[in-house]
Amino acid sequence: MPDQAVQITQRAVPMLSYEDVGTAADWLVRAFGFLETGPRFTDDSGRVTHDQLELDGATIMLGWPGPDYHSPARHQQECEHARRWLSVPYVVDGVLIHVDDIDRHLERARSAGATILGEIEEQPFGRLYRAADLEGHRFMFMQPSA
Repeated sequence: MPDQAVQITQRAVPMLSYEDVGTAADWLVRAFGFLETGPRFTDDSGRVTHDQLELDGATIMLGWPGPDYHSPARHQQECEHARRWLSVPYVVDGVLIHVDDIDRHLERARSAGATILGEIEEQPFGRLYRAADLEGHRFMFMQPSA
């Protein structure tokens, strides 16, 4: 097999684990505007075990680590400690993604059922809001200052 040149466009790629990667990927496309750049990998039972998404040049990978994995949302339901540290509206562990139109992005996310952790805030470096996805992963979306 010949060597293929790989162009690095992003120096760090977040990898998020999901209980249901296929459903999560579809939801992230609908709610946050990601594009599925795949390919989707599946196991012998047809379960999606890996996918790759992109939003305006920001790539994230989704994976299924196995049947013992519990998402942040489920962990919060089952564990008092997780319930306490996830009670804050901030991005505890999560992903920051720059977007071009923060107002439109927030409305899209809200319409798709994202948990809005914080409305749009004006910061010295831009406008931002915080949201959680269907399995409780937290995202911060920011429109940088001009």
